[in-house]
Amino acid sequence: MVVRRNTWQREAVREALDTSEGFVSAQALHNRLRDTGIGLATVYRALSDLAADGAADSLQQEGESLYRACTPGTHHHHLICRNCGATVEIEADEVETWAQQIAAKHGFTQPQHIVDVFGLCPACTAAAAAGVPTASPV
Repeated sequence: MVVRRNTWQREAVREALDTSEGFVSAQALHNRLRDTGIGLATVYRALSDLAADGAADSLQQEGESLYRACTPGTHHHHLICRNCGATVEIEADEVETWAQQIAAKHGFTQPQHIVDVFGLCPACTAAAAAGVPTASPV
């Protein structure tokens, strides 16, 4: 494990991420932190470090990396709303079993995986059924 200095900039990025709903882009976090003097490159570096350390989840959406604070050291998966970005951490024992079995079948050991399930959250489903336009995720 890499030991990283805990700078005030990194802590500010971590706090901004902790208070964000769902997944958020580095640019969106930078906009929230603009008055602090923290540069965009610092935000990207801090988010990358948080993801590498297990304190943030990341995913690619339309070519952009999005980040979300998570509980370090826990393996979990996500349900993610394609429309508003709402995210729910889920456990998926069946996925764990399948990953172990499929790896073993092909002679692989120590399998690792990431599973994110995209759909519409209950609020966006209800809004769509009612014909109400909704905003896209950040």
